[in-house]
Amino acid sequence: MSIKQNLLKLKAELPQDVILVAVSKTKPLNDLMEAYNAGQRIFGENKIQEMVDKHETMPKDIQWHMIGHVQRNKVKYMASFVNLIHGVDNFKLLKEIDKQAKKHDRVIECLLQIKIASEDSKFGMSPKMAFDIINSEEFLDLKNIKITGLMGMATFTDNQAQVNNEFKLLKSTFENLKSLNQENCDLHIVSMGMSGDYKQAINCGSNMVRIGSSIFGLRN
Repeated sequence: MSIKQNLLKLKAELPQDVILVAVSKTKPLNDLMEAYNAGQRIFGENKIQEMVDKHETMPKDIQWHMIGHVQRNKVKYMASFVNLIHGVDNFKLLKEIDKQAKKHDRVIECLLQIKIASEDSKFGMSPKMAFDIINSEEFLDLKNIKITGLMGMATFTDNQAQVNNEFKLLKSTFENLKSLNQENCDLHIVSMGMSGDYKQAINCGSNMVRIGSSIFGLRN
């Protein structure tokens, strides 16, 4: 099936309240444009330079999501246009995003990445660390970021019960943090689920899924 067919089939299956991020990393511009022409407007990249290059070339009504691990020294390259940064896993990174967003007189939306997987290779903070950040005095000083939700990646395993438990941990962390009323924090996004486990993630409360291979085919 074509990218357009894959995309339309997927959108027809997804519940209306679930946001689809088309993971376009490593994919050529013509693949992205096929998805764009089929109505997709949110694209997720995991390398900042690749996202910058695509942003410069592609239509300006696209929302760009940074879904990969972010190095602080590279935030400046995307600060003028990025719509949502998924993988914020420490306070120093949050401060840098705030600093760079201020230079462009904009507020950048961010998701706190919670470590729910058992794998050491996965990034993220503990639920307690997220709670402590949002409750801190320093956090209130950040006027150019807004925490709009949480993101998590489950363990890459065939053990469905484990994956379920990890997704449920993210959802319960979200529910616990949602009551924290801060000016720069408005939690409404639970970003979890990829091509292999998005249905499971939605069943556990995800309202944003990051899907690549089911749209564009396997990565090059």
